[in-house]
Order: sequence, then structure tokens, then C-alpha cells
Amino acid sequence: MCRKLSLALLVFGFAWLLTANVVATVSAAGDHVAVLEIDGTIDDVSARYLARGIDKATADGAQLVIIKLDTPGGYLSSTRDMVEEILSADIPVAVYVSPPGAHAASAGTFITAAANFAVMAPGTNIGAASPVGGGGQDLPTTLEKKINEDTAAFIRGIATQRNRNLEALEDTVTKAQAYSAEEAVEKGVVDFMANDLADLLAQLHGATAQTASGTVTVHTQGASIREIDMNLLERFLSVVANPNIAFVLLSIGGLGILIELFTPGFLGPGVVGVICYALAFVALGNLPVNWAGLGLIIFSVILFFLELQEPGIGIFGIGGVISFLLGAFLLFGGFGTPDIPTPNFRVALWVIGITAALMAAFVLLFLYLARTVTWSPIATSPSGKKLVGQSGVALSRLAPSGKVRVVKESWTATTRTGDLIEEGEKVKVIGVYGRVLKVERKK
Repeated sequence: MCRKLSLALLVFGFAWLLTANVVATVSAAGDHVAVLEIDGTIDDVSARYLARGIDKATADGAQLVIIKLDTPGGYLSSTRDMVEEILSADIPVAVYVSPPGAHAASAGTFITAAANFAVMAPGTNIGAASPVGGGGQDLPTTLEKKINEDTAAFIRGIATQRNRNLEALEDTVTKAQAYSAEEAVEKGVVDFMANDLADLLAQLHGATAQTASGTVTVHTQGASIREIDMNLLERFLSVVANPNIAFVLLSIGGLGILIELFTPGFLGPGVVGVICYALAFVALGNLPVNWAGLGLIIFSVILFFLELQEPGIGIFGIGGVISFLLGAFLLFGGFGTPDIPTPNFRVALWVIGITAALMAAFVLLFLYLARTVTWSPIATSPSGKKLVGQSGVALSRLAPSGKVRVVKESWTATTRTGDLIEEGEKVKVIGVYGRVLKVERKK
């Protein structure tokens, strides 16, 4: 009897705990709203952030996701991804164009229209979503018609699903129409205006929304606000995914690898170069890169290396300069699938000029130090012999760098300008820099 009673109490206690947890979960669900903030270009980073934010808000039991939006536009592919996330969300999504002075231009028009609740702060505007080229240029007539039709169909589908003014939204694509907050409310492009988040929540209380999980009524009165910020990776990507930063990283990476190839054994420049190249490719993965431009920049490094193998300024050096400059201009040259209006993704001319000048100055300084300066004769071999003045033999062609054997050790070596030494020739050490020897042909 005691065993039965104990078992019954155990089952009852377990059931009570389970019920309590369920009740607590249900009561906790919907007691807060989640807020995301997208301020800037619509790109792969913002699309990733939005998807993660909606998933987290759903998992945390938020009854509503509010996206504070201020954007000049962005990529059509990223816009489609974000619209898809909003339309397929299991909880209601509100897009709030805020603060006053903000705008939901271009891509922002599609994102705002896709929300269950589209809200604008006073002094904001929305619209101007006509397709243009990736660099902001007008499209050829035939291509413009094709892209216009596709983009117009996209906005019509959103307007139909969210029961918004189809004609007014389509005009933002076909006529580049833009609306103030008051005009957008009047024309049924958005639902209402709100002065701040508190005003927005007060007006939304009791509203219903159609979500992927069914019809939901939101109860926002007294709801707490939980902000979902970008995580560390998203913040990092948002910084490096910048045309100017990507170009500078490519330039530093190429310079580091060039120095490492010219004077093997330094290791430092090579390591820096590889790291910069890795970061550059991470940035390029989140930008509308023109791969022809990237190829020209990498090709310029090869040409510069070939130039360093022979004295003077020759065809390789001139070709390297031309290839580098062309690659810089074409790196984000607007080739590929045209997008809706977007900020101009190009490397700034002043960045190209300063970077090219600094790289040229650094290379010339390095060549001067490597080829004309005799370093202080203080280095010794592992056996304790002073290296300067020692004789050896070239293990490879020095034009101007290669390998030599001195005091029974293999060393990286470089020669003076114009002094090409063939494999097998005898050499003499005239200077040392770290583990790199400067040598001349032994007379």
C-alpha cells in the first residue's frame, strides 16, 4: 500500500512539475517583443542577421518581431531572402521605418511591404525601387524592361499577400515613385505612423496577423522589449564587407606575398599577406565582386614578381601597374545581374590613389634596402663564424634572390641591382639582414 501511495505521489509530483513548466512556458510566451535594427545597405550580412533574429525571437517565445529599418537600398538577391524570411515567419513581423529622417528606399520598400505591420515614423519616406545596374547606371532598354517586369511582379506578389495598395507599390518600381510617411499611409502602402516604439506597441495592441503558423492576435500592451543585436561575426562581416576595405586588404596581401617571394625566409610578410588575402576573400564573399577585376589584381602581383627578377623597369613592371589599376577600377564594376537601386559599390578613387602610391613607395624602399644598403656585419653563423666576408656558392640562380651555401649552411640570399648570379657560381657575403644574406659574385 505504501509503495502504491509513494508511486502515485511520485507520478503526481512529476505531472505537476511538467504542467507547471508548460504553464510557465505558455504564460512566458508572448510577454515580450523582439527588436532588430537594420541601419545601412541590404546585403548578405543583414539578410543573415534578419534570419537569425526571427529564429531567435520565435525560439524565445516573442509574440512579435519589430525591425527598425533605415536603408538606402541593397542587393535584389538579399532582399528576396529577407522577404522570404518575413513571409514565412511563425510570429508576426512589424517593420518600423525609423527614426525621423530615415528612409526605406529601394530594397527597403520590398522589406517594409512584406511585413504583417508596416509602420513609419513622421518625417520618413519610402519608395524609388526601379531596377538599375549594380553600379547605379541605367540599364539598356531591353534589359530594363525585362528586369522591370520581374521586379514589378515581385512587388505585386508582396502587395497581394499583405493586402496593400498594389498600384501604389508597383509605381515605386515602374515609375521610381517615392512617398512620405503621410502619403504612404494615405495610399495604403503602410498601415500607420508611430512616433516611437511605445506608440507603435500601443497602436498594435489587439491587432491580428496572418503568419505561417496561422492567425495570431498580438497583445502588446505592457509587453517588454528585448533587443536582438548583431553577433560578433555579423559585426565583423559588416565592417570588412566594404569595397574600400576589401581592396586595401587585397593590396596589403599582395604586397606581403610579393616581399616573401622576393626574399624567402622573412616569413612575416608572407603570413601577413595570407591573412589579409583570407580576410579580403571573406569580404568579397559578401560583396558584388567582379571576378575579372580580382583576377587582374592578383595577376599584377605575378607581374611585379617577374619584374623583380630582372633589373630596371621593363614590360612586366609596366604591365603590373596597368593590371593593378584596371583591377581596382573593375573590382566592383557593376558587371553581372542588375539589382534594384543600391549605393555605388566601387573603390573610391582616392583610396586607389593613396594605396597605389603607398605600395609603390614601399616596394621602392624595400628594393633600395635590399639591393643597395650594406647591412652592419654583426650576424654570425650557427658555428660562430662572422658571415660578412665569407665565401660560398650559389645553389640556385640569383635574379636577384635565391639560395646560397655559406659556411656549410643553406641561406636565402639577394644580390645588387643588375648583378645576376647563375647556379654554381662562387659568391661573397657583403651584408646580412636577419637570415637573408646580401652577396656578390666572387672575383
